[in-house]
Amino acid sequence: MNRRKPRPLRRLRNAALTGVAVAALVAANGPVVTEAAGAVYTDWQRNQPEYKAQFGHWEVVELPEEHRAQAVHAALLHTGKVLLIAGSGNDAEDFAAGTFRTIVWDPTTGDTTEVPTPEDLFCSGHAYLPNGNLLIAGGTREYEVLADDVDRAAGILTVKNERHDRSVTLAAGTRFTARGLTYVSTADVTVPPAHTMPDGTRMAGQRDVWIEAQDEGAEYEVVGGQQFQVEDVDPGHRDDLYGQGDTITLEKQNYRGLDASYEFDVATETYRETGRLTESRWYPTLVGLDGGKVLAVSGLDEHGKILDGQNEVYDPATREWSDAPELFRYFPTYPGLHRLADGRVFYSGANTGYGPAEEGRQPGIWDLTDNSWQDVPGLRDPEFNETAASFLLAPAQDQKVAVVGGGGVGDSEESTARFDVVDLDEADPRFEALVDYPSPARYINAVTLPDDHTLLTGGSVGYRGNGQTDVHLTTRFDPQTGELLPAAPNGVGRNYHATAILLPDGRVMTMGSDPLFSDDENTMPGHFETRIEIYSPPYLFAGERPQITDAPDEVVRGTTFPVTADTESVAAARLLRPSAVTHQTDAEQRSVALEVTPRPAVHDAAMSRPGDVTYDLSLPVEEGLTPSGWYMLVVLDDDGVPSAARWVHVA
Repeated sequence: MNRRKPRPLRRLRNAALTGVAVAALVAANGPVVTEAAGAVYTDWQRNQPEYKAQFGHWEVVELPEEHRAQAVHAALLHTGKVLLIAGSGNDAEDFAAGTFRTIVWDPTTGDTTEVPTPEDLFCSGHAYLPNGNLLIAGGTREYEVLADDVDRAAGILTVKNERHDRSVTLAAGTRFTARGLTYVSTADVTVPPAHTMPDGTRMAGQRDVWIEAQDEGAEYEVVGGQQFQVEDVDPGHRDDLYGQGDTITLEKQNYRGLDASYEFDVATETYRETGRLTESRWYPTLVGLDGGKVLAVSGLDEHGKILDGQNEVYDPATREWSDAPELFRYFPTYPGLHRLADGRVFYSGANTGYGPAEEGRQPGIWDLTDNSWQDVPGLRDPEFNETAASFLLAPAQDQKVAVVGGGGVGDSEESTARFDVVDLDEADPRFEALVDYPSPARYINAVTLPDDHTLLTGGSVGYRGNGQTDVHLTTRFDPQTGELLPAAPNGVGRNYHATAILLPDGRVMTMGSDPLFSDDENTMPGHFETRIEIYSPPYLFAGERPQITDAPDEVVRGTTFPVTADTESVAAARLLRPSAVTHQTDAEQRSVALEVTPRPAVHDAAMSRPGDVTYDLSLPVEEGLTPSGWYMLVVLDDDGVPSAARWVHVA
């Protein structure tokens, strides 16, 4: 297994090239070079037709300066435009100023539009609804405060109400005292009344609220159980209403989650507010369910605590969220979830951000009908699942998932080169080692291409590219042969907060990167990367592409529908679900194979265009395989060259 810790004084280009097609990868990406020598492959060489036909080509695109948002979330809309959500963009000053940004960019025309953003949707989760709108839930209530910047003890106080007759609301600014010291709440809190348990015992109603010390000083720290008196209530009720706290400290304060929820309306390009989440969530994953509902899991709550299994479901018919106690299950933040054909959900073990190293790291299959769980063993380097990439291999009918790269929990500088695959159609599925990636890396982005290859690009060896360890490496994985194929290297480094999505014309857009530092010695602050880089795969340089000349706007699962193309050599067809990605987490993308049957030639005589051929395409019936919504339909010729996409709605 190829694992390593980065060396601080060295810029990584394509280090430790191992595994398949090493010579070709070196030819595509250029030799390993020192900082002084610079990049050795010239623009002239990488723009030669022979090079592009073998390795593809990258092009840098800059949005107008006023629209260069620090986008952390990217989604392809069924209009062909790209939704870029920054919110506060990991900028505490923008957060304090209430500056939240969303950009809609048209990669065909270059048109760019700023969209009013109602709340800080930075580090939210997202999933497509059957009508094509994007559901966005969660976000940032408060930014983290590092320990060196904490000047007043603060933490969570559990307020308990022993009264049976009514709930009690305490406004922000309520004073609590303990040991002669005063603390103040930072938010309103409503504490429900007490209730009687089935065994006859009385249980106090309780709610958590964040409190801060009134003044500076270590004497305000509370570690261990401490009862607090509520000062701003009738003295006669102080025995019935009190606080209990055990971790009011001067330690680092985590980001705090938001209960925001919106549908991004694709037609109007505006946010439409829905019912609020039942739990505040920062770094949640959203995944679609049967019937168009959406499940939200994990995240940090409004106090910065990781949710320990409280999941909830969105109903697009009512536009409301509801608790799902029957689906109680813990995951680390941004877990890699993949919906399977039979409706179960696979957790790859990949995740990003928060959660103890010992809990919730085991990959497995989650049966939502009874909340049961089946462990899936065999994944190498399980301690390196954080910031790993996981993706459903094409075609989705194969029900195979790959996990590539990843790093240690937290700000570990170590990463892994593992590339493991599991076949989830097996009765007792188990990860198998496939190859080693050419370099250890975390933050790799994976994009499913129309020809069933998966493009793997970017990442860094170290935490957030520390020590200038961005990996300028791009490969294409062929799921049929198990090979990593060479590709032109990405010119722009991509680490934390980078995204990548497939565009309708077959190109791949990459954006973002949020390094802590901009020098080898980790002394100069880094800057969020706002340049877009677009990759054109080799199939775009393979000559004339097939063209879809006619197709229905809507199709139904389990049926056959006609599609007309300008060639007699259509050999395959795919439905590609558009991506909605953040933090290497994309529960949406999948490529579904369609059965292709040419119609008898007699039908071609009626075609308005000479040479057009009509094909019958058959769509599988399983909703879990092809969830309702918009897809990019492509056809591929005998050489595996795909057409540009035609948007089709699946019902």
